[in-house]
Amino acid sequence: MTNRILAENFKKYRTARGMTQEQVASTLHVNAQTVSRWECASTLPDVLTLPELARLYGVTVDDFYKKRSVAYDNYAQRLAAVYEKTMEPEDFLRCVLEYQKLMQEGELSAADKWNYATIHHFMLCDCKDKALQWYDKAIADGPGADPHVYSRARSLRNKLRFTLGQGEEVIEQQRAACERMPGDALEWMLLIEACMLAQRYEQAYSVFREAIEKFPDHYPLYIHGGDICKCLGRYDEAFGYWDRAGELGTAFYDEYYCKAYCYADMGEYEKSCQTFRELAGLLRRAGYDVEAEMAEEDGEKVRLKRNAE
Repeated sequence: MTNRILAENFKKYRTARGMTQEQVASTLHVNAQTVSRWECASTLPDVLTLPELARLYGVTVDDFYKKRSVAYDNYAQRLAAVYEKTMEPEDFLRCVLEYQKLMQEGELSAADKWNYATIHHFMLCDCKDKALQWYDKAIADGPGADPHVYSRARSLRNKLRFTLGQGEEVIEQQRAACERMPGDALEWMLLIEACMLAQRYEQAYSVFREAIEKFPDHYPLYIHGGDICKCLGRYDEAFGYWDRAGELGTAFYDEYYCKAYCYADMGEYEKSCQTFRELAGLLRRAGYDVEAEMAEEDGEKVRLKRNAE
């Protein structure tokens, strides 16, 4: 029974692709009689040939054993159908790699382009759902488990919700949280971030000024204050707030990043490069070699931009 199903599928998929036995034989480096014997169930392809045959016919090896299955234009389209069914990251990557091969070989058909967009669309939705799910799990552990992780999870979850069109809801929720917990610096910081994400910089500045009256020694607030002033074009004030954050002591020399990028935006490239060099030195002495290399690379990008201008 199995051999008969295989033979029927070999012929069905070949004819669906509009290929002759001779063409298949030439592609697989066998003779036409061999292909004919496969389709008559006299013999079967070996285990190494089956995957090649499946790719040629635009199916998976499993499809050869099914009584009912559809022939696709190419193997990539079949893998896209597999991913749509399983939603497993491994199947997504297999499909992407196969489409990349097609791109290198020539132009994609309209169906291929649609399929390629669709699998990324599905992956985007799946990643969004998983991100929210796991942010919630991290937040559920509470600040006691790891205050930094808790803060980052809350912040990034809000940013993701902004990209999903839930910005107004985030702002209102954070404003309500500040009213309920006026002594919690994190809630004020998250409200400032939400206002900045909405590009309401004057509103963000107002909340920031109110917050530092309550929490004058909370360095992340001053980082945000500097960022707000940068967006408002108040550069002197911005550097003042970043300096204050540095005096209080930042976790990863945040103020240096802020200053270096701001100098670059202002066109003061030499100051930007110097700040990146200082940052790289601080990071390296603290044992953050990878981060130090990244800072050096950013400084090099600024130098190249300066030379280009």
